[in-house]
Amino acid sequence: MFTGLVEACSTVHRTAPRGTGLRIWVALPSGWTPQVGQSVCVSGACLSVAEATPEDLVFDLSDETLQRTWFADLRPGVRVNLERAMLLSDRLDGHLVSGHVDGRGRLAAIEDSGDGGRRITIEVESGLERYLVEKGSIAVDGISLTVVDPRARRFDVAVIPITLEKTTLGRTESGAVVNLEADLIGKWIERLVPRPSRPGG
Repeated sequence: MFTGLVEACSTVHRTAPRGTGLRIWVALPSGWTPQVGQSVCVSGACLSVAEATPEDLVFDLSDETLQRTWFADLRPGVRVNLERAMLLSDRLDGHLVSGHVDGRGRLAAIEDSGDGGRRITIEVESGLERYLVEKGSIAVDGISLTVVDPRARRFDVAVIPITLEKTTLGRTESGAVVNLEADLIGKWIERLVPRPSRPGG
């Protein structure tokens, strides 16, 4: 489990096909002492450390992960957001993030908000729009953000300067694809509460 508060923005050093999946090497952030099997949220996806070297964190990505995320396009030099799993004793400053990506979104527009931040419009894949609730939580490439002005398959997020500085959103351009995870509470409610039957159904 994660909070959506990015701890480090790091660079992919290397990628290599591994069967139907992909193995990636990501620069080890300063001060991190990872263990094999440890969970790390990599731009929104929960991945297990397969190997750790003095220079890199190594992850194996399954075909399912490549299909659900934008990681099929990972190349050396690409920057990713990293967050280690939270402790039960941690203060929850973001929101509950599982690292299970629901789908992708496209940055449809980026505007200067006039306060050093940006207002970003994101268009989601078909089916994800049902989770867009005004002032609800959403994780965008692993970043805990708040849904603003949802309409059809689009919504906005207001990104403050420190988030632009500490995450990949500071360098992302319009048209880029991002990983999205909807709020866990909304998904559980949808699963547990029976849908009303259709007339004649």
